[in-house]
Amino acid sequence: MKTSIIIYLILTTTILVLVAVFSVLNFPFPLIFYLVLLGKILLLITVYKVLREDYKPSSTFEEFYENVTGESKE
Repeated sequence: MKTSIIIYLILTTTILVLVAVFSVLNFPFPLIFYLVLLGKILLLITVYKVLREDYKPSSTFEEFYENVTGESKE
């Protein structure tokens, strides 16, 4: 996964955790409201970027499954 996608994930998680903390600490409503909106927009952007990334795994499911179980098809 690219570094830019990890940054989006960290930023989105931080903002949404801040929303939870700010709401418990009774911060002003407009601040919480705009952080929620920003968090939702960042969440959508993050999901889009993760799903659109050109990622090719180096092994197939069958190869991975054989390595974990120790069994072979033969």
